[in-house]
Amino acid sequence: MVSQLLSREEKIERTQPEEKGTPLSYERVPMSSVFTKIISGDLPGHFVYRDETAVAFLSINPIRPGHILVVPKKEISHWVDLDEKTSSHLMVVSHRIAKAQMKLFKPQRVGMIIAGFEVPHTHLHLVPIDNERQLSFAHAASSVDHEELASLASQLSDHLKV
Repeated sequence: MVSQLLSREEKIERTQPEEKGTPLSYERVPMSSVFTKIISGDLPGHFVYRDETAVAFLSINPIRPGHILVVPKKEISHWVDLDEKTSSHLMVVSHRIAKAQMKLFKPQRVGMIIAGFEVPHTHLHLVPIDNERQLSFAHAASSVDHEELASLASQLSDHLKV
């Protein structure tokens, strides 16, 4: 019942009292997002870019091949709450990655989506597309070949080095 009152980003942790006989207490503790777990290496990710502020990795539910997520390392749920420096940096990184996607996949455009409902951690979706209809979460794959993602990550990383 209490857990229903918490946001999706919080959990309750029981803290042990320092003195015997003191009742247990509870406190709200922010939960790490799935992206924070990927960034820290607790979950696998197919990275194409990493610096002190942001990372970029391939989506495990791609709308199209080469679908990349650009994510700040700092956990901020809504992109409008990012500081201007981080927001600008994400756009610079996205621009650079989109150029690599253009070279590798040769789409007409690289579309961008910033939604943030599925994971409460700001992320920019960069999707190689040939028409606007392709830029839809309705096309997201439910499963992916991780060997294929690893290969794409390697190819994209090589294009970013140039």
